[in-house]
Amino acid sequence: QVQLAESGGGLVQPGGSLRLSCAASGSILSVNAMGWYRQAPGKERELVAAITRGLRTNYADSVKGRFTISRDNAKNTVYLQMNSLKAEDTAVYYCNAEVGYIKWGQGTQVTVSS
Repeated sequence: QVQLAESGGGLVQPGGSLRLSCAASGSILSVNAMGWYRQAPGKERELVAAITRGLRTNYADSVKGRFTISRDNAKNTVYLQMNSLKAEDTAVYYCNAEVGYIKWGQGTQVTVSS
């Protein structure tokens, strides 16, 4: 079994920053691509950013220049640095990891509000 543990969500004012972390643990042979998705109320889950084991990245247009995804392969951990946050970034953020199958985390709430 593989577990994904997310942390770092919370309440922040517009223009502020947050850093999300997601650590994979358990019976892991290899963690390939990792990513962050988000789901706002009444909307479908959408890709925010993804990163391959070789550190190639992909971002949603809405977060380019504001968010940065990174990972530590030795720790099987992926990070999402979120700067210049906007109210429309408010959502539950989920990480996922390709570990022979797609594993999802339970999600962490990010609320951007004054």
